[in-house]
Amino acid sequence: MLRTALRNVLAHKARLAMTVLAVCLGVAFVSGTLVFADSSAAAHRAAASKNFAGVAVTVTPKDSPDAPPGEDRRSVLDDALVRKLAGVPGVAAVRPAADGSATLSAADGTPLRSGKAWANLGAAHVPGANGQDARYPLVEGRAPAGGEEIAVDGGTAAAGRFHLGDTITLATDGPVMTKRLVGIVATKDTRVTAGGTLTLFDRATAQQLFASPGRYTGIDLTAAPGTGQAELSGRVASVLPADRAEATTGAAQAAQQALHVNTLTRGHAKLPLVFAGVSLFIGSFLIVNTFTMLVTRRTREIALLRAIGASRRQVAGSVLAEAALLGLVSSAAGFLLGLGIAAVLPGLLGTAQDTLPDGPLVIGTRPVVAALGVGVGVTVLAAWLPSRSAAKVAPVEAMRSAQQPPSAARARIRGAAGLVLLVLGAGLLVSLSGVKDASVQNLQDAMLACGVLVVALIVLAPLLAAPVIRLAGRLTGRFGAVGHLARENALRDPRRTAATASALMISTALVAGLAVVGHSTAQALDRQAAAGLGADYVIATRTPTQGIDPAAVQRVAAAPGVRTAAAVADVSLFVGGGVRQIAGVDPGAVDAVMRLDFTDGSAGELGPGRIAVSATLAREQGIAAGDRLAAGIGRGRDLSPYTVVGVYRDNPVAGDALGDLGEVRGSGFLPGSVQRILVTTDDGAASDAVGKRLRTAVGDNPLLKVQDRAALVHEAAGSVGDLLTLMYGLLAIGVVISALGIVNTLAMSVSERTREIGVLRAIGMDRAGVRRMIRLEAVIVAAFGTLLGLAGGVFSAWAVGSLANGAMAQYAFVLPWGTLLLVCLLSLAVGAAAAVVPARRAAALSPLRAVAEA
Repeated sequence: MLRTALRNVLAHKARLAMTVLAVCLGVAFVSGTLVFADSSAAAHRAAASKNFAGVAVTVTPKDSPDAPPGEDRRSVLDDALVRKLAGVPGVAAVRPAADGSATLSAADGTPLRSGKAWANLGAAHVPGANGQDARYPLVEGRAPAGGEEIAVDGGTAAAGRFHLGDTITLATDGPVMTKRLVGIVATKDTRVTAGGTLTLFDRATAQQLFASPGRYTGIDLTAAPGTGQAELSGRVASVLPADRAEATTGAAQAAQQALHVNTLTRGHAKLPLVFAGVSLFIGSFLIVNTFTMLVTRRTREIALLRAIGASRRQVAGSVLAEAALLGLVSSAAGFLLGLGIAAVLPGLLGTAQDTLPDGPLVIGTRPVVAALGVGVGVTVLAAWLPSRSAAKVAPVEAMRSAQQPPSAARARIRGAAGLVLLVLGAGLLVSLSGVKDASVQNLQDAMLACGVLVVALIVLAPLLAAPVIRLAGRLTGRFGAVGHLARENALRDPRRTAATASALMISTALVAGLAVVGHSTAQALDRQAAAGLGADYVIATRTPTQGIDPAAVQRVAAAPGVRTAAAVADVSLFVGGGVRQIAGVDPGAVDAVMRLDFTDGSAGELGPGRIAVSATLAREQGIAAGDRLAAGIGRGRDLSPYTVVGVYRDNPVAGDALGDLGEVRGSGFLPGSVQRILVTTDDGAASDAVGKRLRTAVGDNPLLKVQDRAALVHEAAGSVGDLLTLMYGLLAIGVVISALGIVNTLAMSVSERTREIGVLRAIGMDRAGVRRMIRLEAVIVAAFGTLLGLAGGVFSAWAVGSLANGAMAQYAFVLPWGTLLLVCLLSLAVGAAAAVVPARRAAALSPLRAVAEA
């Protein structure tokens, strides 16, 4: 039976090629992503090891929950401790460090390369006895020698197009500064090589910016020859104040940094894995259809095997053995293709903000096992049902010349099961349609319901094929007899037609659902960005731990073209056992910059001890205007009574509550600072000139964002852009695999209908008519899958829309007609294109030879 399986694979290698290709694509994504992840992690570890190559032990401040409030734990790392550590036996050299975050400004005032604090490093240049800093060796120029000079790494200089002598704008955690570039250094720090920047100051300036005069953020120690890191770490720990400082080996530091950076960039591997899962899922239908058709064609052959003594188990095993051989070939080809994917992924996924490290491909056992397991496992699993059908072939089938139609009982069972699944999936989705709560549990239930609905459509597809195809046949009937024949050919075997269309149905359902959700979300984000905002510009900090210099507010207010500049302080509001956000505003200016719709009270009564709350917060706390609310603002977690002076409809600009600017600003973690400036212009509109003046007013500070309404919408739509990328990727995968399925099905169908096509040619149908018939049949199958997919995808998107409405009040169900029409046209075009080769093959058949075939 094994030899029979091998001969069958070799005999049908052309027909199985499409199946191999479909599985190959899925395996390539899986293995390529795993190789990429392993290679990326290895590159991060190698880079971190090089960065800490000369560091045996690092001394850092130790966090302690018992530390007095406000105590700076770094104060223990001073020059006295540096001298003390230099005397520890086994210490060859001591390098004190003053590190922090420094964000450089690009030409347009935005952060250079990355706006992430962890990736924008600021540090002290600490030269050794030879005048060079071993950790940051100079490549060009000289080391910074005063508070007005800096040095940067080569990657940062290239990204910003900086040259020696240039004046560079930067910020640490406060006002913007300008420094002169005097040196360019090299670095192997993975935080920098992964898309960050490095800015070096002289020691005194770095201490002032990141620690305090005479203090450091860390001390690196180099071990003398013959002294191990663990041994030196123990000696150093014995001389440190145990409750205020700790010693860590360089190897541990390198591992920790590599893990940190690798975790931050791990998201790059998620998207290819999603594509892999979808391609394997869709490809499984192609496998099922291919083996079902092969088993059907070999019914008499299988019956003869049963007649000469082959058992049912042997027949089923033979089909599964064919699938295993097919999966093995697909896995090998997919793994090789995956290596190519892993090689190009760093260039495709890396950006100027997130540069992936260079390094050789690391091929471990995990990608190999995954490729074999996925390729062979999916193929064998997909061939299981056809193998059961093969095992049920009776020896008497060898005497029949016609294929037996499926029993009515089996069709009834299939219909009943499909209806149960349809009711279950659709019912769960409808029940969720009234729930405005985007909790994790509800989202998981929605995904489960969508999955059940898709399975129901797959089960019911053979039963739905006849009515849908007859409906579509009214259009193909316009092509005359050729169109009628195409319709009847598609109806000849509804199960085969449904299996062929299922791949396109799944991809269309995914794309249609994501397109509707993405379009509706984009519209909601557009409305949300404008809702509640009366200002023309918003100037805001990039992180909540930063603040805007109060002097910048005055400069913005004095800028030409500015009518109102209202400062807003955003801090935490502790109420009802939870944490919310309160915005401190000037009661006299709030109406000019916010569109507040008060259902009770007004903002004019805001003041110390008096706040206004959103309708949601009022409903949750059971309060109204005039009531008292126990709450804590900012650092003051101790609850105090506040008088509620108004309740306004939920407003994304105002947030959960409004308070007096002076009170809220004084209670923040950065007392005296604000986090936003809302600006209205004289002509009530944004313009490039006013935007440029505002950026100049804040000193082109890279820590601040100056955005008009269009920029706010674009920023809010960033997640929608990722969704659209996913949508188009899924569409591409579905199109490719669906095309392979249609080609495979039509090619085998043409082979089955050789005599029939010969008769048609003999009675007068020309080759163009044969080609048109095959193409119309493919278009009908594609239209069937597209219609089912659109129905399932749009219905699912409608049903789960209320969950999105719970997370975004402005969300409304909106159909992207242009995108849906494009998907329909593309699907029909794919069907027509997939039929080109089978149609040519059918048209090339000789009428006499075709009729003469048995």
